[in-house]
Amino acid sequence: MSGHDELDPNLHPPEAGAEVSLRPRLLREFIGQDSLKANLSVFLDAAQKRRECLDHLLLYGPPGLGKTTLAHIVANEMQTTAHVTSGPTLQVPGDLVGILTNLEPGAVLFIDEIHRLPRPVEEILYPAMEDRRVDILIGKGPAARSIRLEVPPVTVVGATTRQGLLTGPLRDRFGIVFHFDFYDEAALFQIVTRSSRLLGYVMDDAGAREIARRSRGTPRIANRLLRRVRDFATVDGLDAIGLPVVVKALGALEIDERGLDRLDRAYLYAIVGTHGGGPVGLETIAATLGEDSGTLEDVVEPYLLQRGLLARTPRGRTATPAAASHLGLKLKAETDGRLDL
Repeated sequence: MSGHDELDPNLHPPEAGAEVSLRPRLLREFIGQDSLKANLSVFLDAAQKRRECLDHLLLYGPPGLGKTTLAHIVANEMQTTAHVTSGPTLQVPGDLVGILTNLEPGAVLFIDEIHRLPRPVEEILYPAMEDRRVDILIGKGPAARSIRLEVPPVTVVGATTRQGLLTGPLRDRFGIVFHFDFYDEAALFQIVTRSSRLLGYVMDDAGAREIARRSRGTPRIANRLLRRVRDFATVDGLDAIGLPVVVKALGALEIDERGLDRLDRAYLYAIVGTHGGGPVGLETIAATLGEDSGTLEDVVEPYLLQRGLLARTPRGRTATPAAASHLGLKLKAETDGRLDL
């Protein structure tokens, strides 16, 4: 297990049940993303008044910000069922055809990692979304024939961390597109406070604010850190979670005051200490760290970019002076961009 696992917004299977239990079920319970919520509320209300399905919905942004939760909220608000699948599991067109033709009218089909749909499967999805039909080929050669199957009216909700990898034709078939931003500390404070209450623990404001501050703007990470802090509190025999046990727990997990963990700092040091501040290519950084480049791009980089610790240039990744300062190092003048040790 890498040093970044505690802050990886992707779920660990043993904790999946606990994660679901903390999820809001209705739009009014969803904290943060205020502009998105306001617009979605209008679209839901309009669809209900017309007694129609909500238009197809595309959600994109870094992992752990609430895309899956929002898909389930859409189903709950529309008083229907959410069917969940993902791009990598739909390997052949028949996989998707079987799902589409068995959906009940009005259902929500949630496709996670929709950017990873194979092209033949994606081409089956186009007419299903647009014309509520799928055409399948039976047999081979001269005896082959096409059969048209009807698809009930449904809402397709796609989620992706890599909107740029979606093909234009697929992206164009979504009538509603929402981008998820990182959460501010005030929203994360509300989330931590709510989650601690659901978990049956008393938490003081200072402790909740500290978890919020170190949660990388990500609710899933905030909830995971809360559960780990709760473990330390349990072992210490505490009935309530306060700032001292939060600081102790996060220190033990090597999560610093800016929410960076061991892999974040190793990533920045690879640029600053090993490659003189950059620019350096992502694959080179991945090879230096022995990590997957996709993990670095999807999980590590978005937060570092948002915090002003990293810059992407046409020539590669570059660490900012703030990153060097955070590591206790110093960059020379920007004219040569080299490291001053």
